[in-house]
Amino acid sequence: MNSLLSLLNEHWRDALEIALSWFGLYQIWRRLRETRSIRILTGIGIGVVSVLLVSELLQLPVLDWLLRNMAALGLFALVVIFQPELRRAAAALGNNQLFSSAQQNRETVEVLAELTFDLANRELGALIAIEQDVPLDPWVESGVKLDSILSVELVVSIFHPKTPLHDGGLIIRQDRLVAGACIFPVTDRTDLDRNLGLRHRASLGLTEETDAVVIVVSEETGVVSLCRGGEIERNFDPETFRARLHALLSTKEDDKHP
Repeated sequence: MNSLLSLLNEHWRDALEIALSWFGLYQIWRRLRETRSIRILTGIGIGVVSVLLVSELLQLPVLDWLLRNMAALGLFALVVIFQPELRRAAAALGNNQLFSSAQQNRETVEVLAELTFDLANRELGALIAIEQDVPLDPWVESGVKLDSILSVELVVSIFHPKTPLHDGGLIIRQDRLVAGACIFPVTDRTDLDRNLGLRHRASLGLTEETDAVVIVVSEETGVVSLCRGGEIERNFDPETFRARLHALLSTKEDDKHP
């Protein structure tokens, strides 16, 4: 026991340093894991480690020296590459969203499911982004601010072709409509079905950069799609769509209720 106490007394600073470093790295990974940037970072990391291993095995001192001395430049390049993600993480910290969830409650999910199939039955095209942990403020600024309570009637009227806000995306934060006619980033993927239009490409683009959940209703066919993490799920019926939304958006508190 005395030896254990002595060990703790001697190395508690080391343990604290490791814990803080782990927490910081975890939070960075948590912010990036739903974005396209994590793939870039993973690729860079694998490439650097591979080259270092090869230089060590084959005893290539010049290459090893170059890699080690370019580390500072590499860190600067990563800051430039990940500037949008770092800015959003700082915004999340300022909004105290780094330690909390922005997931919707059961009632909000029901309203979302109802309005989605109301739009689909009317064959009204729609693009609806539901904010999660990563703030969507940059895209809110690109649209028209609303700050309205979420309702089926209001959303259906927004996406009617003869209204000024129908063209663009609608952003929902918890149970409120934050902004309409928002401009989302369009994915640059080339492997997508050619039948996917601009709304679907914009939904994929936004979910590649954030952890938002995006609902898309096709104007031509009324087909409902869900996007998250740069992936798209299509051809939902009302029940499977509601179940999928509950899985993505329901709060832990809701799960306590039968």
